[in-house]
Amino acid sequence: MSTIDVIVAARTREADGIFSYELVRVDGGALPAFEAGAHIDVHLGDGLVRQYSLCNPPSETHRYLIGVLRDAASRGGSQAMHERVHAGTRLAISAPKNHFPLVPAPRTLLLAGGIGITPLLAMAETLAARDAAFELHYCARSAARAAFRERILSSGFADRAHFHFDDAPSGQLDAATLLAQPDANARLYVCGPAGFIEHVLATARAQGWTQSQLHVEYFAGAAVDTSRDGAFDVELASSGKVVTVPAGRTVIQVLAEHGVDIPYSCQEGMCGTCLTRVLDGRPDHRDMYLTDEEHAANDQFTPCCSRARSARLVLDL
Repeated sequence: MSTIDVIVAARTREADGIFSYELVRVDGGALPAFEAGAHIDVHLGDGLVRQYSLCNPPSETHRYLIGVLRDAASRGGSQAMHERVHAGTRLAISAPKNHFPLVPAPRTLLLAGGIGITPLLAMAETLAARDAAFELHYCARSAARAAFRERILSSGFADRAHFHFDDAPSGQLDAATLLAQPDANARLYVCGPAGFIEHVLATARAQGWTQSQLHVEYFAGAAVDTSRDGAFDVELASSGKVVTVPAGRTVIQVLAEHGVDIPYSCQEGMCGTCLTRVLDGRPDHRDMYLTDEEHAANDQFTPCCSRARSARLVLDL
């Protein structure tokens, strides 16, 4: 998988526990164009790869801007970014990928929780440039924890941006009121911690929003009870070879040991990089990437985290 060599042109403290990183090409050239909602893979060494949303205006090609929250439960990514990556650090990144695209609509609501502001910032920039009707609602624990606050307040869409802080009860988000009586053509984009997302989505559905109007991006995979996991077989359709995936191992790990490499990135079922066709059998879906309808079809799955409900899965490999 080809990568782009970049250097950190600037590292800026955006809020408590959050730094932004401005990335430019080492050769000084233009970076691949991207659209709002896109992310990049950042290679941090020793096989560690993490995804970060691009939050600069998509019209820019001379740089990428990402924001990184230092997570106390970090699996290594945010810790590495905060401790090892500074101005002047060279990194390898992927070209932008977009699994959270902005769909044109007469009215758009952007709801961010914490570091979930990053992809929605690029969306706000895009919608403002189009002079589209939208509102940005940014929820954080406090003003000190709200990244890019000054940028938003000085932007051309400041009058359409609303801040909601947990330590200011009068300013907390009233999701039920905001999402009441939805226009049939309106779109809602949500990004942030899982609890925030689930609260917003549940409220939206209760207020009459349809599934097609709801767009979401998670930053971490859902917690899964693995205590009852057992072994299952995976058959490769091209050769008929069968391997056994024991409890505690992933399909990707076991196949790699047998010389079958599936491209992957997040290892949490978030990004869709490893998506693989299922020709027979019933997957145990554990990803946050596929829709409920795609899960029900059972014709593809994410082998980085998902398993099998049937004794065997036949994969299009």
